[in-house]
This record gives sequence, structure tokens and C-alpha cells, in this order.
Amino acid sequence: MSTIDLPDGEYIAVVDSIEDGLATVFFEHDDDEVGDAVMDASILPEDGRHADAILSVTVVDGIIDETHYDSEKTETRSEAAQNRFDRLSRRPPSKDES
Repeated sequence: MSTIDLPDGEYIAVVDSIEDGLATVFFEHDDDEVGDAVMDASILPEDGRHADAILSVTVVDGIIDETHYDSEKTETRSEAAQNRFDRLSRRPPSKDES
């Protein structure tokens, strides 16, 4: 278990990175980022131990009590980010490029 400075409740956790057994995780509530933490990656579900994994977590008394990997949200968010990148990369040609 890992201690975190968040009120009791349910959160969406986004794994930013995992290095040397430590996971950097950002927490969201109602689509707002509400905190982050560096924690032992072993407390994350095995299938959620990768960058950009989306987890549902429950915090009780400052402890991450439950974690569940959400493969569907992970895939949806990844596709949305790729679509945004693709749209941005298709900028109209400049006058010099025409």
C-alpha cells in the first residue's frame, strides 16, 4: 500500500511512467487533476504497469485501498491522443510549400 494526500473517494489514476520499480501516477476526479504520487509499481495491477495505463482507484484514510486496470478507458484515451496528434500534424501547407 502507498500513502497519498487525497481525501477518501474514488479516482481515475493515469500512470505517467515506471522506472526502477517506481510508478509516477497522476490522479483525476471529475476530469480535473487533483494530485500525483510516486509509488512502488508493485501495488498497481500487473496489467496496468505501463505508461498511459488508466486505473480506477479507491483511497481510504490516505491509503490506496483498491486498484483496477481499465483496459477500455486506456485504449479510448490512447486513440483520442493519437487522433489529436494526427490532426495537428496535418497542418495546411504554407504559401512557400504550395
